[in-house]
Amino acid sequence: MKNEELPFVLVNIAMTADGKIATANRAVSSFGSPRDHEHLLELRATAEAVTAGARTVDSNSINLGPGTAKFRRLRLKRGLTEYNLRVIVSGSGSINPRAAVFKRRFGPIIILTTKRASKARLRQLRAQADQVKIFGNRVINFRSAFKWLRVKWGVKRLLCEGGGELNDALFRAGLVNELHITVCPKIFGGRCAPTVADGIGFPKLSNAARLQLKALHRTGDELFLVFIC
Repeated sequence: MKNEELPFVLVNIAMTADGKIATANRAVSSFGSPRDHEHLLELRATAEAVTAGARTVDSNSINLGPGTAKFRRLRLKRGLTEYNLRVIVSGSGSINPRAAVFKRRFGPIIILTTKRASKARLRQLRAQADQVKIFGNRVINFRSAFKWLRVKWGVKRLLCEGGGELNDALFRAGLVNELHITVCPKIFGGRCAPTVADGIGFPKLSNAARLQLKALHRTGDELFLVFIC
């Protein structure tokens, strides 16, 4: 059921055949095909905002932006702004101020954090971001945060690009509407390698997030799956 107070939340992630989204040492976290990357930009072109966790932002040379002029034109054609809002999530505020996301100034950058973030970190983040907003004492209250994004910034569609702990928190909060998974023909292994949903997880099978397959197609050796949550 559509909730007019909240954005429609999409999670997009590429995973190996054994469910890993990066190697155990996180040295490899981008391994999809050019088609998978294009799919990511296509999804960004449908959303007012793109979000990711601090570790994802710190460990990747990504800027969470719309990509080339082709995708910016697509956004404008759909009535969106040329550049999407960028939302970074960190409960402790531990985001590298030299991360790639801060090096190009286009769409506004919003940081969601908690009261755990020290005053020194908050000062540092406010020097880098357009706005730093606190939601919660120890953990982020994502329902309140997303309501605020809808009201304050007009975010109707929000694309989440991980990592696993952020995905887990959104699934447990019941905020994910659609899940896009690219299954890549690789095996990473490793008990410590991150997965699609890490973090606390669901304690019982009866609590698990339930999905309905909406679409499936194959391009080369990759499978592109879409689930309704």
